[in-house]
Formats: sequence, C-alpha cells, structure tokens
Amino acid sequence: MSFASKYERLLEVVNASDTLGILINADPDSMASAIALKRIFWKKAKRVLIYRVNSIKRADNLAFVKLLTVEQKHIRYLKRSAINKWALVDSQPHHHKLFMDHKYDIIIDHHPITEPVESVFLDIREDYGANASMMTEYLKAAKIKPSPKLATALFYGIKTDTDNFVRASIPHDMSAFKYLYQFTSMRMLKQIESSEITRGMLPRYRHAMERLIFIGDIAYVHMARVENSDILVMIADFFMKIADIKWSIVSGVYQQTLIVIFRNASFQGDAGKTAHKLFSRWKGSAGGHRNAARAEIPLENILDDPNDQSGLQTMVKTILKGIK
Repeated sequence: MSFASKYERLLEVVNASDTLGILINADPDSMASAIALKRIFWKKAKRVLIYRVNSIKRADNLAFVKLLTVEQKHIRYLKRSAINKWALVDSQPHHHKLFMDHKYDIIIDHHPITEPVESVFLDIREDYGANASMMTEYLKAAKIKPSPKLATALFYGIKTDTDNFVRASIPHDMSAFKYLYQFTSMRMLKQIESSEITRGMLPRYRHAMERLIFIGDIAYVHMARVENSDILVMIADFFMKIADIKWSIVSGVYQQTLIVIFRNASFQGDAGKTAHKLFSRWKGSAGGHRNAARAEIPLENILDDPNDQSGLQTMVKTILKGIK
C-alpha cells in the first residue's frame, strides 16, 4: 500500500479531541520518527506527547535533543489517564517490557517481526534501513515541508541507523536522505556529530582495547558493569573499523541485565537472527537487523546467582562460538 493511502488511514485513527502518547526507546532514529509523527498530528489532535523508556546519556544524543529541541519526557512522568490514544514508533511492543503495558492505535516500525504485532494502524516495513525514512515518506504524503530542525533530525536518524548506508538500506532510504538534504541544517548536524566522543569516554575505550579478544573473525569484549548501555553500542561500532573481522560484539551488565551488542559486516551473517538464536532461550529480548542487533537478558534468567558475575564473560564467549 502506498504512503498516500496509508497516510489517509493514519489520519482516521486520531481525532481532534484525542491526546496521543508516543512511546520510544530514544535514539536518533526513534526521536526523529516521534517528532515527525507529532508534526503530522499538529492541529489534528488535541495534544501529542512523547515519552521515552530509557535514559539519554550519550553526548551526541544529548546534543541532538538540545539543538533540535526535542520535547520528550521519561516514562516515569507518564499520566496514563491523560492519554487516550497510543503510538509506538521504531519499535514493537515486545522490544521493551515497558512497551507491553499498552494497546496501540499506531505502530510504525522497520524492525523484523519476531512476534505477533497488533494495532489499529500498523505499518512495519522490514526492508527499510531507518524508520526516519518511512516518516519522511509520510511527511511527503501529507505535503508537509519539514522545518530545518525536523529535517536535520530525520536526516541524522537515517545516517545513524544505516551507518552512512554501510548497513542494510534500500533506495527509499537514499531517496529520503536526498530529499531531506535541502532542508537540513549542516551547522546543527556538524555540532551533533562532533559531540560523539567526550574526554570522559576515553578511559572506556582504553579499557575496551585492553580487554579485546578475537574469536576467529569476531572481535569481542566484555565490559562488565557499565553506567550506561550506550557505551556498549559505541564500542561495538568502534571495533567494526578493525580490518579482517566480520563481527564486533560487546557485552556488559546494566541494571541487572546482560546486554550484548552485535555488529556484522558479513553478507552471509545476520545479526538479528544470530542474536535471537543465541539468546532468546533465556526469555529476555533478542533480535534486530541484519547488520545491527542486541540481546537483553535479566541476570536472574542466565545466572544461578545474579550477584556473582565472575563467569559471565566466559559464558558469553562460549555462546558466541555458536556463530557460524
């Protein structure tokens, strides 16, 4: 179905008397998608509020929020009684336990479907490299010219989720990227991108390099306990720059949860399917795209004693040997 037809159906879901709550797991792609959806329902809904389930600690994501004035709150401030319609973008309900508390009127996503998904309005396009590309198509169908801040958000969302088109993407992502370029503020974009690595992060990179091991063509490091799970993502992306490796995998513990980040540079491998195959047995969440995925497993599901994490690195390393 075309975006024009989908757009007309989307408008039917929310009325002028409705307050729409948009839930996200905040990263550039999801935040850009949320503010695009908010723009679509500007003056078409009574109110549109954005709530995130995670904390934002990465310097570049904080710069993104500040420079592009992304209005959002943590879900702890959510007043359910004030919202009568719910939307989820760049995610599916089973991706996070806090998403499972709601019945959705709108779901727009690009991740592979691994469990049944239900919504009044549902648009999941697994072949898109970025959810921001889909939202750009909706804006075009609505004949909405994006403001410089909205365009920059969507532009950066596509850049990050496709890793500058190194990860899986399709001509639609490139078309959206090209369309947004004319409206994007390169000054703000440069400020966001130059904020990625701070001085405070340098010891973490040094620590990661000291602990790095190779399992065949896999670069793997266990970071033990971390104060921010985004650190694991940044290090996994960093190690993808090593020549002659096909996988960069980083694990760590955040808030009593084992998190494993997968990055894949091989055309044969599939990070999402691999994460699901290796870790779904422990009933956390595991999956993602061909080139980028993650697993999140409560420690109590994988360890006899969650407080004793001394053997966790060895356990994960053994599990990763199942990658073919």
